[in-house]
Amino acid sequence: MDAEQLEKYSSAITLSDMEIFVFPELMYSLVLANIMSPIIWQWRELDCFKKLQAKSSYKKLMRLKQFIIDEYEFNLDLETWGLTSKAKELKRFEKFISPHDIGKSNALFGYEGDKYYFDVDIRKHFGLDKYDSDIIPYWKTETVEAMDAFRYKPGYTKRAGECVSLAALYAAAAFIVGGIPLEDIYMILTPLHSQNFIDIHDGVLTNNRRLVTKTMWFNGTAISNKAQRALRNENVIIVAHSSGYVHCIYDDATIDRKAYEHLARQLSCYLSTELTLPVFASFLRTSRDYQKFFQVCRQCHGQAQFLKAEALFHYEHSSNYRIADKTFDKLLAEVSDEDFMPYELPGRIRCDKLEEFIEDKKVDMRTPQGKAAFKKFIEPVIPGAQKFVDELADFVHIEAKLPSADKNYLPAEPLKISLEQSREQIIDYLQEARRSNSTADLAFYAYRDMETCDWVPFIKAAVERNPVSILMAGEISSDEVYKWLADVGDESIYSGKRLAQPDEVVNYGRADGVEKAFLLANIIRAKHPARDIEVMINDEDVVLKAAREYRFLSSKGLAKQTRISASGSISVTD
Repeated sequence: MDAEQLEKYSSAITLSDMEIFVFPELMYSLVLANIMSPIIWQWRELDCFKKLQAKSSYKKLMRLKQFIIDEYEFNLDLETWGLTSKAKELKRFEKFISPHDIGKSNALFGYEGDKYYFDVDIRKHFGLDKYDSDIIPYWKTETVEAMDAFRYKPGYTKRAGECVSLAALYAAAAFIVGGIPLEDIYMILTPLHSQNFIDIHDGVLTNNRRLVTKTMWFNGTAISNKAQRALRNENVIIVAHSSGYVHCIYDDATIDRKAYEHLARQLSCYLSTELTLPVFASFLRTSRDYQKFFQVCRQCHGQAQFLKAEALFHYEHSSNYRIADKTFDKLLAEVSDEDFMPYELPGRIRCDKLEEFIEDKKVDMRTPQGKAAFKKFIEPVIPGAQKFVDELADFVHIEAKLPSADKNYLPAEPLKISLEQSREQIIDYLQEARRSNSTADLAFYAYRDMETCDWVPFIKAAVERNPVSILMAGEISSDEVYKWLADVGDESIYSGKRLAQPDEVVNYGRADGVEKAFLLANIIRAKHPARDIEVMINDEDVVLKAAREYRFLSSKGLAKQTRISASGSISVTD
């Protein structure tokens, strides 16, 4: 590999958000690595999924959502994978992308989003405000193995992952467990978030551990409002798909153009809805200050009775029933008779009259005519009617800020993985595809397949981007670290001939002998940069040579002779 290839391939090992931004094909490589992993395939044998085998993909997806909610935590501990520096990262990637472009699109390098993010102090919300110097956290994405291993990390009781990890997990699981073709799954990355659009029914958006249907998107609840933040307020920087990717900065795109155009249409439909009374009720649910301008009317024994809208929303908050849907009458039945008035309340619009107006005029809030008609209807009652209309129009229609479709679409053979293929067949297919498809090739590095991959990228990542293990060692000697490693459990978090990185060993407290050797190599290199280091692996026997020899036992069945020189060059021989 040349230097630029080595940077990319070693990035497939560490998978920081920054690395994915610079090398966007890595995002889908992680999905493929998760698909190759045995872990998600084992979920299919769980009773909760086995009994859904004959059910629709939609039902399976909804059950998958509950499984992920139950089994995984959302991890936003920014220091899980240690600290780096802006200067170091910018220098590392200067051949690929300018510091200016990085600053526009990455939250750790100056990006703060639009006015919304300034209003909610988003950097403080994410804990980024304390990184106002050159020091910043690594924001790394985890494989499914690393997500599952959080159970062993102090302070955690479940599996866990941050948003990009959860998006990659959902994409793989939707295919393996949900039976959804990969062609129908689009990964959408913004500077502060990562989610998937699944092209099923009216569309389903993954959001961390949850799923958001189109109905949920427009229900006006706090959870839905949070789910909207990224697409409502951020530019999309990457769209990743089985056919390729499109990037906000790069002129070249590898995604199939028709697939990208299809996503744009489907996402636009998902983010738009017609104005109806239930949708208007959802708008009032989230825009509470406007509730005081509306009232609800009901008939009781032939007499009209009126109720303040805010009073009804108060009842709804603690009820299983909802305003303006099929459970509306049951909600009204829960309201105390004392809250109803026998006369029409002045200074308030009747919701039944509003519904008549919407249906009669066929109001379309996306058109100037529709906005003007609605403004005229509410103006006698609501001060600042134009502001109200603009906010309502914004509620019912969002324009996703996708990368421009005006790209140089590179001809490429898309990966064609079918639902009928077994895990073994998929791995065999990807082994063939990796000869001509870099995303498939990079997937084996993200998968940590040390049997078929060049070892140099793995070793480069191990001794350059694992600060947690160096911090753990602190002032203690290499010999003391060696003694500590003797007490670390001998089971790797990766099955077969696959290896964990040093910081995964430290965070999860378990490792095979080969993994322990590279952890110690990372620490020795940090403490004694002038020393050459050798790690010799011969099946069960692992020997690290520096100033002295350190021995470990391995069950990985690997055989390699590796050398890390004081200058940083890495050599590997069989």
